[in-house]
Amino acid sequence: MTSKLAEPAAIFSYDGQDYESVKEGLAEILHLKNAPAVKETAAKSQSVFYNPIQQFNRDLSVLAIRAFGEDLAIIRKIRKEKRSHRQAHGGQRGKKRKRDAVDESGVELNGAHETEADQSGGPIKTDVTLDAPLNEVQTFDITSQTDQIKCEDNAGQEANPIPKGPRSDTNVNGHDLKPTFRILDALSATGLRALRYAKEVPMASSITANDLSSAATASIKLNVQHNGVESIVKPTTGDARAHMYNSASSPAHADQRLYQVIDLDPYGTAAPFFDAAVQALADGGLLCVTCTDAGVFASAGYLEKTFSQYGGLPFKGPQSHEGGLRLILHAIATSAARYGIAIEPLLSLSIDFYARLFVRIKKSPAEVKFLAGKTMVVYNCDAGCGSWTTQFLVQTREKQARNGDPFYKFSLAQAPSANQQCEHCGFKTHLSGPMWGGPLHNPWYIQKILDMLPSLDKDIYATIPRIEGMLTLARDETILDVPVSDSQPNLDPPPNESPGSTDTQIVAQPSSEPFPSLPISTKVHHSFFLIPSQLASIIHCISPSDAGMRGALLHLGYRTTRSHTKPGSIVTDAPWDVIWEVMREYARQKAPIKEGSIKPATAGWAIMAKSRERREITLAKAALAKLANGEFENVEALKKDVEGILYGLGKPDVEVNEAKGGNSNSICQSLIHTSKLTINFDEDLGKERNIKKMVRYQVNPRPDWGPMNKASG
Repeated sequence: MTSKLAEPAAIFSYDGQDYESVKEGLAEILHLKNAPAVKETAAKSQSVFYNPIQQFNRDLSVLAIRAFGEDLAIIRKIRKEKRSHRQAHGGQRGKKRKRDAVDESGVELNGAHETEADQSGGPIKTDVTLDAPLNEVQTFDITSQTDQIKCEDNAGQEANPIPKGPRSDTNVNGHDLKPTFRILDALSATGLRALRYAKEVPMASSITANDLSSAATASIKLNVQHNGVESIVKPTTGDARAHMYNSASSPAHADQRLYQVIDLDPYGTAAPFFDAAVQALADGGLLCVTCTDAGVFASAGYLEKTFSQYGGLPFKGPQSHEGGLRLILHAIATSAARYGIAIEPLLSLSIDFYARLFVRIKKSPAEVKFLAGKTMVVYNCDAGCGSWTTQFLVQTREKQARNGDPFYKFSLAQAPSANQQCEHCGFKTHLSGPMWGGPLHNPWYIQKILDMLPSLDKDIYATIPRIEGMLTLARDETILDVPVSDSQPNLDPPPNESPGSTDTQIVAQPSSEPFPSLPISTKVHHSFFLIPSQLASIIHCISPSDAGMRGALLHLGYRTTRSHTKPGSIVTDAPWDVIWEVMREYARQKAPIKEGSIKPATAGWAIMAKSRERREITLAKAALAKLANGEFENVEALKKDVEGILYGLGKPDVEVNEAKGGNSNSICQSLIHTSKLTINFDEDLGKERNIKKMVRYQVNPRPDWGPMNKASG
């Protein structure tokens, strides 16, 4: 299913030049009338860069920022109420020294000191030292202090303007009040993102559209004028890194110079901008990242480039795009950690030819300590059976202090966690990473976006069907981030549904509460996915159906879901020895392997050598050899041994799990040799019930689609 993309609209004249307009969302951008048309730009250079294929990216970004902004407003309201309550009861109490707080315009406030982090919109934290209240509004006194602070960059342009006045009409005691929500479109090109944010993100108070090219800035100014958003969007010319470093390091009005949202959408990798971006964001701010260099982060063809850009080696195989997402998050996390900043991935997607990530940052040195424990390396059998083993760099253990309070102990991990050869097929394994080993998404944040979709105008957001499908898949991926033993609220399957099914109900938070986060110590023990057809190709048998494969795993008590990165994928918490035993049993029960189709010294040969029949025959041969050597006590013992051999050859499939016992069953299975498992390919159990039809995996939207050429201007 393809979405309705933007089409050329009317013709406008500015300064004697005729322009065609392209409408997307509520915004319009102009390009010269004699420039190549939008439909013809796949192989041609454009006067201004515009890729209609990325309308999905921009639609999603608008909704993601709106969801984040609404959550930030709730946090600000809660903190304001807490601050008012403290002030009404005589200020803050406790060991922390009382200080007089001074707001941005120098007006004294009674009560506790409000830190820069608080004024910028950070989320609620349990750490008292980081949970000071947050101003809901900025106060601008109509004096000389409201003069706009300007900082000239190398091109002589205004690098980071401070808005002189608010958009709100509310006036109290001579002060204008407005919530602060500053957005930076760091690599703006035509300014389309900035224009859409100005028109479609209602809480945006100031938007800076920056570009290195003076020609691009001229185009932005024209588009800003054409859309009538001059009071909100401020174009600047300069290096995005210098602009963000200036915002982070300016001593004057530093709290006003930080951004609540920074959007990095370069032509290629965004890695060079990570260090500056995490510093220019306010505490609790949102970093939006696009990387279009999938040939680097999701390919082993340029692994030296991958390491230099993202600090890790790529994952080779069908799971390479998920590995790429984790490499990008690793690069962001390590850049931020140097400054005591932790990250929380809210949404991480592999889309078409690029990656799009939404990451919340928190100025919390305490949370940074968990980074090493959520960083992993992967031993990947890419040349053999395709299995992998993960290893985290640090062991993180929760303990209790004498007073009963929990704390975490960090210790070195034992290495290596895997042999040089794959334990399943004997082929050599290769190293990937280090990469991010924590969750890729926040399910409540995704649900907040999904809850917006029914009320949206499909003529404005033409890619709603694809947004709904991809975000539903991403949300369901998070069921494996919650341990089986945890009773995590709002993450339980519906009644009368099988445990581990993908019909997960993420209940939206009340409108008066911010969406929660997964525990900071959460790490992903079941990263990546498997593809049944790929496994079948290893052992040269017919591929099992997705429902049959899921049914077999669910029958054994394991959980399953899909991955948004690949059609036909299954994400599960079953270990690889169980997965391969399921495949061996499928070949034995459902799709016998043609004799001679598996060659010796191949991965499939080694895997099938561990089949139940072969295992029993091997044990029988060993027992007979023992008997032939006279290693028995008497005739009765000999008779008993022979009967045991015959029984094993006649009935290898021992019933050990007559009834399915829920998720706890998988724990029992780990105590049983895989050859003794009862495997039932129950397609009815594996079918996804109550599933709404949606666009989960987008087909190519048009011929010759892709990143497109850079603009010629």
